[in-house]
Amino acid sequence: MAGRSTFGSVRKRTSGRWQASYWHEGQHYTGPRTFDAKSDARAWLSTVEADIHRGTWLDPDAGAVTFGAYAGRWLDGRHDLAERSAGLYAWLLARHVLPTFGAAGMAKIKPSAVRSWHAGIANDHPSTAAKAYRLLSQIMRTAVRDRIIAVNPCDEKGAGVEHASERPTASVAEVAALADAMPAQLRIAVLLAAWCQLRRAEIRGMRRRDVDLMHARVTVAVTRTTRMDGETVEKAPKTEAGPRTVAVPPNILDDLAHHLATHVGPGDEAPLLDATDRALGYAWSRARRKVGRPDLRVHDLRHSGLTWAAATGATVAELMRRAGHKSSAAALRYQHATEDRDQALAAAMAELAPVADVVPITGERTD
Repeated sequence: MAGRSTFGSVRKRTSGRWQASYWHEGQHYTGPRTFDAKSDARAWLSTVEADIHRGTWLDPDAGAVTFGAYAGRWLDGRHDLAERSAGLYAWLLARHVLPTFGAAGMAKIKPSAVRSWHAGIANDHPSTAAKAYRLLSQIMRTAVRDRIIAVNPCDEKGAGVEHASERPTASVAEVAALADAMPAQLRIAVLLAAWCQLRRAEIRGMRRRDVDLMHARVTVAVTRTTRMDGETVEKAPKTEAGPRTVAVPPNILDDLAHHLATHVGPGDEAPLLDATDRALGYAWSRARRKVGRPDLRVHDLRHSGLTWAAATGATVAELMRRAGHKSSAAALRYQHATEDRDQALAAAMAELAPVADVVPITGERTD
């Protein structure tokens, strides 16, 4: 015998147990289990009805969608991602996330499973584990907004944080040695990275038209990157603050002029650096080993130059403009270099004090 309530309906099955069902937005849903008593079935319907009114109702069928299917649609819809970010996300999913969660229903992924998965990767690859965890959490947050799941299972505090060690810096003499150790046609890359604080992709994207020798400046207008699948992509600079003009220090101006005259084609669109990312990386690896600094990455040259700039007394705003940083947080990382300069300033101020006013270390004053 079937009984009806204001919302949904219940019926007694041949087994003697009660089943509840309801209609919502033109779709018919049946309860996930049967009940011992009719009152229990109606109580469950009341809970579902309350969830609908509160806006917290979840489609039980949607939760059964596998993570792999949902993640694929999520990534396909992220048209806002940069080429390298999209490639990185696809790689992280294929290599680290889908093997564990790909076949699981969205609603079946529990915090305990996520913690165990993250710990397994973090033991050997902590940085990769943090990246993969952040990606999984992003996808799950979207699933919560889509009413696919009720709660994001990524609840491990700090699991998505990368604890990168302080990157090393190169001295002025080491940068000169590194430049000399590079092939002649790539030497300028080291100098621009360090003295103009340019990113690798910014140097690779630079053209003859972007160099103004008369006014000693270069313009960052295009970047050239290589995706994980090997395809080279040209696009706008990294951030809104990225497109910028940077003054070239006089000490490398002759090097830049010589490079233009010797290694760059005559057209305005001729690339300043006619080399693949692989070729640049190979040359850099050889150069850093030759000068005894195998710990240095190409990006550490930019880091070194910004540290030098901070040491000369550059303000946060000046560092932001030169580096193409959108926020002050990134530029503040280089302010640690001002400690040595602060000591120099203190010594310089001491020169302003009359000698007669200086108290000897013994504590005795001279009359």
